[in-house]
Amino acid sequence: MTSVQVLWTIFIALSVGVSALDLFVITHRHSTVGVRSALGWTAVWVSLALLFGVVIYFFHPQGEDIATLYITGYLTEYSLSVDNLFVFILIFSMMGVHEAAQPKLIKLGIFLSIFLRILFILFGIALVERFHALLYLFGALLVWTAWKMVATDEDEQVHPENNILYRMATRVFPLHKDAPDSRRLTVRHEGKLHITPLFLVFLVIGSTDILFALDSIPAIMGISQDPFVVITSNVFAVLGLNSLFFAIRGIMGLFKFLKHGVGLILFFIGAKMIAGIYTPIEHWFKAHTFVSLIVIGVVLACSILLSVWHRRYFPEADKPS
Repeated sequence: MTSVQVLWTIFIALSVGVSALDLFVITHRHSTVGVRSALGWTAVWVSLALLFGVVIYFFHPQGEDIATLYITGYLTEYSLSVDNLFVFILIFSMMGVHEAAQPKLIKLGIFLSIFLRILFILFGIALVERFHALLYLFGALLVWTAWKMVATDEDEQVHPENNILYRMATRVFPLHKDAPDSRRLTVRHEGKLHITPLFLVFLVIGSTDILFALDSIPAIMGISQDPFVVITSNVFAVLGLNSLFFAIRGIMGLFKFLKHGVGLILFFIGAKMIAGIYTPIEHWFKAHTFVSLIVIGVVLACSILLSVWHRRYFPEADKPS
């Protein structure tokens, strides 16, 4: 086996092991996951992802460059995943999902997110390899997405009743008003199959997963088109989100400006992709892969620190009106 094949094997083994542990052991309990416990497990998953970057550095033939691209892609996709969780929390709040039913929906959402990201990214890589000019279109899409993230109020981002899948499901299938803490997606009532409100919530989550997976294509394409980099960074970014969900749900105030930071990161990557039309700029960024990593790391750190500072000195502004 080559060193790259060994890395693929390690990646697959870690992905399966982490998924089983995080999605079936840690949260497969009747008690609520506390914020401290969730933060601890989140730190474990982030450390594991960064450790894999160290392994890449020492064992990949292009160790330094590939490891830098992997970490850069991981931080970018992780920040997008965190924003995805904010939307999940908003959906749960607007659709009145009971806390007991939320873990199951998060698990399903994570599995669907991993599948969609890999599918769309591989499709995007194939397209870019045939039509390189698509990178500039992806760059413009990222700039527009960045503007939308910063300019749109959080309460305007999700309208479940307007979701096309939601409307179609309620017209095609009979709806059974199951118990609010039920974890069932479908039930049999009077010999007929009925969907539950939880099924409708999953459809809304699935549609948002599609949108975020589509955002992942231009974001990671602006960093690397190496299949190893884009797949490993994306999957590691999604793994462990189950624990992170409970942590974010308990300390949402600390992330007040994270959305703005993610928007700025997407703008930077999009602008870099568009600027690649001028060949010397494209070559410069490829020769200095650490620049993107530094920019993304600084922006994320500043957005979190600014959020903590704002909450400390302006606590009234973070309270719901």
